[in-house]
This record gives sequence, C-alpha cells and structure tokens, in this order.
Amino acid sequence: MEKKLLDMAKSMEDALDDELHRMNNMDADDLENIRRKRLEAMKGAQDKRKAWLAKGHGELRDISDEKEFFSEMKGEDKMVVHFYRNNWPCKVMDMHLGALSKRHLETKFCRIDAEKSQFLTERLKIWMLPTLACISKEKVLDYVVGFDDLGGTDDFPTEHLRLCLASKNMLTYEGGDNDIDVDPRARAKQNEEPEAIRNLRKGGPRGTGNLELNSDDEDSDFD
Repeated sequence: MEKKLLDMAKSMEDALDDELHRMNNMDADDLENIRRKRLEAMKGAQDKRKAWLAKGHGELRDISDEKEFFSEMKGEDKMVVHFYRNNWPCKVMDMHLGALSKRHLETKFCRIDAEKSQFLTERLKIWMLPTLACISKEKVLDYVVGFDDLGGTDDFPTEHLRLCLASKNMLTYEGGDNDIDVDPRARAKQNEEPEAIRNLRKGGPRGTGNLELNSDDEDSDFD
C-alpha cells in the first residue's frame, strides 16, 4: 500500500513538473492559442446565457394553465415547477426559488396554481403542497415534497434547497458558494404579508408547514 501511494505521489509530481516545464517554454503562438480558446469559451458561455434568458430562465415564471405547462417544458434540459397554493409555506418556497432562478440560469424555474390545474395534479399525483416537480427532457424525474428534505421547518436556508436540487441533477452546483440565503420573514415584511407575519409572531415556526392539497385550513400549522 505504501509503495502504491508513493508511486501515485511520484506520478502526480512528474505530471506537475511536466506542466510547469510546458508553461515555462511557451512561445507567442502557444499563448495566443490559449487566449483564443479562452475567448471562444467565454463567447460560448455568453451565447448560452442569452439563449436561456430568451427561453424564460433567470426568473420564477408563472404558468397560467396546463397548456402553457407543456409549452414551457418543451426542450428544457432542467426545469423545476412549483405546484403551489396561496399560503405561507408556498410563499416561503417561492422566495427561495426566486433567489435560485437568478443564480442558476441553466435551470428554468416556474410555478403553477395546483388548485387551478386539476389534470396535472392528478396525473403527477401531487398531494402535498408545496411540491416541486423536477423535469428533464419533458419527463418528471423526481419531486421535492413539502419541507421534509429541507430540514422540516419553514426557516430552512436557501443552500439546503440548492443542494437538494443539485443532488437531483436540476442544478449545476457542487457547494461552497453559500451566499444567496433569503430570510422569509424579512422578505414577507417587505412584501406586506400581515396575516402570515401575525401567525408567525403568534406561534412561531412549528412543524413542517406542509399542507395537504385538499385541506381547507391554510394556517393549520401556525395557529
């Protein structure tokens, strides 16, 4: 084992020496070639960014009906759709998705009112809200149901959702860049959500905040 480790270390050291030798002996043509490849890569990245923005990436888009749902997902490699209801847990999810949409242009983020899209909710077996459908190439591959995978409370950091979606291949992200967290309560104050704020002040964040789709008690977890 020691010999294998030494051989591996020697091999890595030799490769590094070769790379340093190559860099030290570059001529003008070599440097120009590196510069050209870098410019091509930057142009390619810019073209991708423009294409994504043209298709509606970079924001949390509202989908009005099932017909628009199928139109939005056509040709998308990575798409996250939030099935929501007008309640506090779903508004929390929207805040995090809105932040992620601006940082991860490779993914399209949308949301659709679950109660106004009965065909989709039944076809995709949506029973708990909020639910995120993870879609690739017009197929639903996975779900994020409620807050259970995000810590079980409504005050989870955006990084938890980011890593969760990355693990499902919905984002290009390996961690270590935790600088986009949003504060749902502070954001709610800015957006003037008095009822949600009153409920939180009254009882604080208790439970998961997950609500069954057909439940009539939107504030049951905050009373």
